[in-house]
Amino acid sequence: MKAANYDVDLTNCDREPIHQLGAIQPFGALVALNADWFVSHYSANFGEITGSEKPIELGMALTDIVPPNAMQRLRSLASQVSHSDQVERMFGFDLFGNGEKFDCAIHSTGNYTVLEIEPYLEGELDRQLAALRPVLGRFDKFTDVSALVGEAARQLRHSLDIDRVMVYKFHDDLSGEVVAEAKREDLEGFHGLRYPKSDIPAQARELYVRNRFRIISDVHSEPVPIEPGISLDGEPLDLSMSTLRAVSPIHIEYLKNMGVGASLSISIIIGGKLWGLFACHHYSAKLLPYSQRTGAELFSELFSLTLERVIASQEEAVREEGRKVHDRLMRDIAAGQSLSESLPTIDPLIQRIVEHDGASVFIDDVYNARGSAPNEEEFRAIVGSLNAAATSRVFTTDAIAERIPKAERFADRAVGAMAIPVSRTPRDYLVLWRKPLSQVVTWAGNPEKPVEYGPNGARLTPRKSFEAWQETVEGRSSPWTASEKQIAEGLRVTLLEIILRVTDEAMQERGRAQEKQELLIAELNHRVRNILNLIRGLINQSKGDAKDVDNFAEIVGGRIGSLAMAHDNITKGNWSSAPLSELIDSEAQAYLAGKCDRLEVSGPEAMVTPEAYTVLALVIHEMITNSAKYGSLSDSTGQLKIDVRRGDTGDLEILWHESGGPPVKPPKRRGFGSTIIERSLPYELGGEASIEYKLEGVRARFCVPERFVEWASRGDTPSPTSAVKPQDDGLGHLPERILLVEDSMLIALDTEDCLRDLGVPTVDVESNVTGALETIRKNAPELAILDFNLGQESSERVAQELVKLGIPFWLASGYGEMQDRLEELGAHGVLTKPYGREELSRILSEYEPAA
Repeated sequence: MKAANYDVDLTNCDREPIHQLGAIQPFGALVALNADWFVSHYSANFGEITGSEKPIELGMALTDIVPPNAMQRLRSLASQVSHSDQVERMFGFDLFGNGEKFDCAIHSTGNYTVLEIEPYLEGELDRQLAALRPVLGRFDKFTDVSALVGEAARQLRHSLDIDRVMVYKFHDDLSGEVVAEAKREDLEGFHGLRYPKSDIPAQARELYVRNRFRIISDVHSEPVPIEPGISLDGEPLDLSMSTLRAVSPIHIEYLKNMGVGASLSISIIIGGKLWGLFACHHYSAKLLPYSQRTGAELFSELFSLTLERVIASQEEAVREEGRKVHDRLMRDIAAGQSLSESLPTIDPLIQRIVEHDGASVFIDDVYNARGSAPNEEEFRAIVGSLNAAATSRVFTTDAIAERIPKAERFADRAVGAMAIPVSRTPRDYLVLWRKPLSQVVTWAGNPEKPVEYGPNGARLTPRKSFEAWQETVEGRSSPWTASEKQIAEGLRVTLLEIILRVTDEAMQERGRAQEKQELLIAELNHRVRNILNLIRGLINQSKGDAKDVDNFAEIVGGRIGSLAMAHDNITKGNWSSAPLSELIDSEAQAYLAGKCDRLEVSGPEAMVTPEAYTVLALVIHEMITNSAKYGSLSDSTGQLKIDVRRGDTGDLEILWHESGGPPVKPPKRRGFGSTIIERSLPYELGGEASIEYKLEGVRARFCVPERFVEWASRGDTPSPTSAVKPQDDGLGHLPERILLVEDSMLIALDTEDCLRDLGVPTVDVESNVTGALETIRKNAPELAILDFNLGQESSERVAQELVKLGIPFWLASGYGEMQDRLEELGAHGVLTKPYGREELSRILSEYEPAA
């Protein structure tokens, strides 16, 4: 075959049958026996090694050259071999009955039992076993893999008296790295160098799992052929478990290129898989006796157990940290909060156990990201490809664009990806990202072996240069470690649990909210019906007190206003008790214009419960209204004194004393106002009410039972009213045009009428934002009153336009919390619904035209 037609690549080494080379190394002899213990194969040096005078021949019975007692021991040893990868050994065995001792090894392969024989070195086995105990004692103190492998390299070199011992670890891509080294001082160091996976072919790695020890005693020795090379069945002898197996010419050439005279490799097996090797080099020929090699093999097995313990301990520490993060996540993520909303909470916690530069959450078709991550459009472009990954498995890569080409769009920000699926359908993800970084990998020579045609034919020739060769890798992130992948699997379970918990809590919360809403609707319906019935009663009962329609409207409006004021006071504290002094102050503000200095209130502060407050408000309203119309406050000289007392049983007593006004005449007819004064407290609260119409002034006493009253701690000190003198209708300069934005037609009509009665020439009324903005554009007002909540929208945009134009405005709302937004919206004040003429008059009195 012409060389030009021969296909040579890095898989040539992988295809080399290194277990069927048909030869052994010359420091021992081999014989393969069939089930009848007849010779089927033998090494050409059998007689030389054993010193047997009788030549060995094909088909010879082993009993022809081995005495019966030795034969019995061999049969017994062979019976202990239970599977093809098991090797049984005897040391210092008198095989031929002539006093000469050998080390023997027996294993089975196919239909054959293979016996390997080497000269015995007296006392070496005991020395090796004695040296193991203190060495293993040293291993127990290590809890770090790096320190452990360094100590193991030093101890093994000392034990074998060899020039160099390296601990060689395999990476996920099957390349290897020297992670520890012990050597002669004059030798070049290999620690930290990387070797491509082709340096140790796939079939060699498989053999290292089956056969832990591989020796090459002299790279310059000639291999000894096995006779016959091919059995009668047409197959070469399988030497997989042979300790004498000859070496591939490619590997011998490789060692010679490195200047190595002898080598041995000892497998490091973790969890049944090849974790790495002890790679030992000697720079001249060196034959280690079989007993010494067995001790080194036992050293490796015990070291592997220690290494597995340390790795397991580190993994347990990782799991423990993962459990802590699990607990933190379960504790810190707010109940009912989606995973997307929780990303600012989750990301820093995960950063503690898995380093990353950015994170994305894609849940229920909602995307959120932090740090160095793709934007939503870029992520949606790759999510379909992510869905093609294995179900319920974490997907990791340090170069996502190699797997998903569309990820090239964001390769400047994120190339490493750890995609953690947190559902099945639809597929949702938490993805951790890593930035691209330039990595420098230091290889032991160029990792791409040059193709040459060497002395052993047309094949790949091992490289001759082992100087450090650096390769810069671009477009990749730092790789995700096995521990990080393990953490990600635990994190996936945690996030699923969180999602299930949040979903369950959300369902429970929706159920509770539904129940609460139904209760609130029922309660609201009950209260609204009560209020409507109360207003209907006020209207019906007030008809008899009115002289005309205007007077009727004034009476009913005053009583409804009194109820609204009382309602405001008790809702300020979330439907709790309210002070009696505020009730009196509110009534004074509305009805004692210019007469507040003639009202004196004294006594302790009484906090009245909501159910009694509205009843008492109507009583006080009627009393002050009557005094202002007919009693001591109806002229310029009279006085009103209200004395608040605490009764012996804790009841609230209110003593009403009018003096200095016009002579009092008892009413000729008893209207609804009198009924409110005399019957409300006894009827609704079980209290007391009495009133006397003395000539010099009205006297009255009201008593509210103790169960409706709480007493403040300020003591029995006078409490003068803080009423502010309201303006009468003698207003100063009025605005020419007012904008009223109100979505209730009845309220809008009533307010418009009040403003016109107060003297405002033009009132523009609008019910929505669009109409209000158009009115402002066409005819800018001088003042505005805005109902803040307009059904499906708010008047905030109108407020912003008014602020921009410098037009003062007041907010009208039934919501008490609007007071907190005055400064934010730029409003001058709040009109609390229901409002009327007096409140509008006060606004107009505060109006100041622009200069």
